[in-house]
Amino acid sequence: MTDSPVLSLAKDLISRRSVTPEDAGCQEVMINRLKALGFEIEVMVFEDTTNFWARRGNKAPLFAFAGHTDVVPSGPEEQWHTPPFTPTVIDDHLHGRGAADMKGSLACMIVAVERFIEQHPDHDGSIAFLITSDEEGPFINGTTRVVDTLMARDELIDMCIVGEPSSTHHVGDVIKNGRRGSITGDLTVKGTQGHVAYPHLANNPVHQALPALAELAATTWDNGNDYFPPTSFQIPNLSSGTGASNVIPGEFDVQFNFRFSTELTDEDIKRRVHSTLDAHGLDYDLKWTLSGHPFLTDKGELLTAVVDAVEEVNHKRPELLTTGGTSDGRFIARMGTQVVELGPVNATIHKVNECVSVPDLEKLTDMYQQTLVNLLAK
Repeated sequence: MTDSPVLSLAKDLISRRSVTPEDAGCQEVMINRLKALGFEIEVMVFEDTTNFWARRGNKAPLFAFAGHTDVVPSGPEEQWHTPPFTPTVIDDHLHGRGAADMKGSLACMIVAVERFIEQHPDHDGSIAFLITSDEEGPFINGTTRVVDTLMARDELIDMCIVGEPSSTHHVGDVIKNGRRGSITGDLTVKGTQGHVAYPHLANNPVHQALPALAELAATTWDNGNDYFPPTSFQIPNLSSGTGASNVIPGEFDVQFNFRFSTELTDEDIKRRVHSTLDAHGLDYDLKWTLSGHPFLTDKGELLTAVVDAVEEVNHKRPELLTTGGTSDGRFIARMGTQVVELGPVNATIHKVNECVSVPDLEKLTDMYQQTLVNLLAK
């Protein structure tokens, strides 16, 4: 039995070992398909990262699909049912690294656009693709650099679907219409090293810091809102000491992270954290790393078009959620873009034996195509 166009393309992409920041030819495959449809292609290479921007048309509105060709490492290949870069269908599920995150989505996007343009060659507006090979890595030279380039020339995306695996049980049951912001603090509390038998001659930074950390952990930062849960504060890493049981440490390193809602800004968080640390009289250094601001698309023609398309395919309206980690949608939202995430079920992403339902890929293609119809068909 011959593979469908979506399954065939997904297999081709999965077979390419594109571990971050490698692309392994995936983008060339996509570019060749898009050139055949009349897209103008702009390859953007920043340092070790390959990106491309493809656009068909010059009219507004500008609608874009966004995604990434890079994948996380497979882990021990002997633990996989089948080799991770040998795409294999087992019980109607396509197995392979990137099947769900997110080469399956990329295949659906390409085929959906091919079908849409065949039916609507003179469609309204413009269609674009923003594709990177740096989403799973440090995200320094990928989507954010492309967005900077587009913004510098005032080429702004009006609406964007990011193909991240948003679904929970079956494709389209959940649409992510926003994401929380993320900011990390690397705190060093300074003390005075000494002998544990003579604590009066030393200053233990661990003892000094713990009351402040307890207060930060117990703080209610906000109450969230209709779309976001309350902001959370978590400590993932602590380190101190020389390894000897008789030495009071001279420094205490603490790393903490906030996942924050639209009720707060990163500046609000910084101000309140510094206020707490200062109130406890700590001697400290604190370095902040902002991974992304929160974004929300709670209304607009894109959300309406996507929800209607999913309902037409699934005969059920999707749930709108903002849960989970960050995505490249946070960079695109800086343009004032309406952004939603719609992709496969996320149950196996980054796991051994990652897979995606083959029927779900066909449905996702229909959802993408119908969204285009809803937005751009004449």
